[in-house]
Order: sequence, then C-alpha cells, then structure tokens
Amino acid sequence: MPRAGLSRPVVVAGAACLADEIGWQNLTLAALANRLGVKLPSLYKHIDSLEGLRIDIGALALRELGSELRTAAVGKAGRDALSAIASAYRAYAHAHPGRYAAGALAAPSGDGDARVPPAQSILRTIFAVLEGYGLRGDDAVHATRVLRSCIHGFVALEGAGGFGMPQDVDASFGHLVQALHESLSRWGAP
Repeated sequence: MPRAGLSRPVVVAGAACLADEIGWQNLTLAALANRLGVKLPSLYKHIDSLEGLRIDIGALALRELGSELRTAAVGKAGRDALSAIASAYRAYAHAHPGRYAAGALAAPSGDGDARVPPAQSILRTIFAVLEGYGLRGDDAVHATRVLRSCIHGFVALEGAGGFGMPQDVDASFGHLVQALHESLSRWGAP
C-alpha cells in the first residue's frame, strides 16, 4: 500500500525541489527516497524509473516556465514583450536551476511525452511575441531558436559563474535583449 500523502505529483514535486537544491545531475532515486522519508522501493509505487521521473520533472518545469512567460507577455508587444519574456525566463532559471535544467535542454521526443503539451504552449507564447515583429512560419521558428540560444546561453553562463568581470551582469542582459530586439526588428530587411 502506498504511503499516505505520497502520490506521483508529490514525488515529482519533491524531486523537482531536490534537483533545485542539489543539482539536476546529482538527482538520484536514493536521494529522493531519503528526502521523502521512504525506502527506495516505495518510490516505484509512484514512478516507473529515474528516466520517467526526469521526464515528469521536465514537464513540470515547462508548465511552470510557460506560465511565467505567458504572464509576463500579457498586454505587451514588441520590445516590451521580448524584454518581459526574457526576464521571466532568466528569473525562472535562477529560482529553479535543477528543474530548469530538466526542462530547458532536451526537446520532447513525441507521442506520449508529457513535455510536448507544455513545450507547445511555450512556443505559442513565443510565436505571439514574434508576431509583433512580423515574424511567422519558418522565420518565427528560426527566430525562436536564436532567442532560445541567446537567452539560455546567457543564463547558463551566469549560473555557472561564467561572468567574472566586475561590470553589472543585469546591464549585460539588457544589452542582450536590446540586440535581440534590433535583430528581430530588421529580420526580413534586405
């Protein structure tokens, strides 16, 4: 019989919090069982494997990140929308480094992958922001890849302590957003 109060969502949420604390790569089922106060075999009443748990954490992270991006973008357009989603993305990565790593890197694998719906929701938000720049179709896909690469690269370097010079990192992020805005504004220009 499953332990009272323990369920798949509770296990996933506990694993996500643990990943934020100890790092995504350090997340193990043994560490999670210890955190939840259960024996390791008890976890298998709620999850099928570490890989399955990692997919569930990724889905949770994408749902949370998607919600943050949607909330940030509401009522904004152009540079304001871009700045809002970039800042929301960065803030989420700072607040939840373990679950961010779970959701931000791997593309969902297709049918049955719990990460597909929240990833599609994020894309809809980003495509709506890009529509404000007149970007649709293939241009929106390419621009999405550019945005993701730039913003993820910045937050990954920042999280790893990769910005050692004394200049203000927030100011650098502002310059990144401005550069993205200018690039998107001229995307289709000859």
